[in-house]
Amino acid sequence: MGARHGARMIPATYQRPDAIAHALQALAGATGSNATRPIAGGTNLLDLMKLQLMTPTALVDVSRLPLDAIEVREDGGLRLGATARNADTAWHPRVERDYPLLSAAMLAAASPQIRNMATNGGNLMQRTRCTYFYDRATPCNKREPGSGCSAIGGLTRHHAILGASEHCIATHPSDMCVALAALDAVVHVASVRGERAIPLADFHRLPGDAPEVDTTLAADELILRIELPPATHFAAHSAYLKVRERLSYAFALVSVAAALDIGPDGVIRAARLALGSVAHKPWRRPAAEALLVGARPGAVAFEAAADALLQGAVPQGENAFKIPLARRTLIRALEVATQGTVDNQGSTRPHPETLA
Repeated sequence: MGARHGARMIPATYQRPDAIAHALQALAGATGSNATRPIAGGTNLLDLMKLQLMTPTALVDVSRLPLDAIEVREDGGLRLGATARNADTAWHPRVERDYPLLSAAMLAAASPQIRNMATNGGNLMQRTRCTYFYDRATPCNKREPGSGCSAIGGLTRHHAILGASEHCIATHPSDMCVALAALDAVVHVASVRGERAIPLADFHRLPGDAPEVDTTLAADELILRIELPPATHFAAHSAYLKVRERLSYAFALVSVAAALDIGPDGVIRAARLALGSVAHKPWRRPAAEALLVGARPGAVAFEAAADALLQGAVPQGENAFKIPLARRTLIRALEVATQGTVDNQGSTRPHPETLA
């Protein structure tokens, strides 16, 4: 098999290891995005190969490795296997019960058909959906470093307002990752050199002067699982709002993950906020969340938090509307979360103290 490149095909080898150790050995020595690549659902990588945006010379199929389990940790947190399907994760009873914010974000993504194929690890590794990145006829620093950014001064409706650079103004497309960022997820990876844990906040990177590098994952590393700390205190007051140009199967213009821990006295004890589709990675500022702690839910507190989270936002031509849109969506998400989490069947969640 291979990827078509102009008038010729670039051959690519394919192997399906039967053990994690064998997969890591197959990935050993890999460098760059076009060398050896793991593949599972293939919902993004195969598209990139068809369009000649990525041309790996070897594919390592990890879809049948024992990495699809969803397990409860001893402390009540959760382990999400890297090859667990997005649909299975979103509808898992424990995810729905303890992490409804994640479930809602995953069910807002893509289409049911894609969610049935896409994996958790693959979702983390999505490439940008910038129009210019996908158009090989235009310069793109992410695709060809040093060639320029066609988006700057071009069509920017879907582009970044935070964390951009003179080299790239693309945005990260994942809904799942926005919720994971708000929930303090940690990504566990491995290579023949050993294992390491990467906080989700550090997994994706801003473009800086190297926009072609999307993540801090090394080319020879394999994602094993995503771990979530206990979050039942956020279960009763969370909301994921996704503003898009059509109701289904569309990437967000702006998305918000909001979760509140509201005490019996009506005061906010803890808060989590993350923005999607506004930067090269899910956007979160703990200082904005800290403004909510000790406050009562309401317009004054919500507006202050929204302003802090969006501090430094810079419009890129025609996407100036994203700044007020993100602010209003943040405030609305906090209002919805205050009223109570609505589960996937349309019922308001009980307070976490009443959960079995």
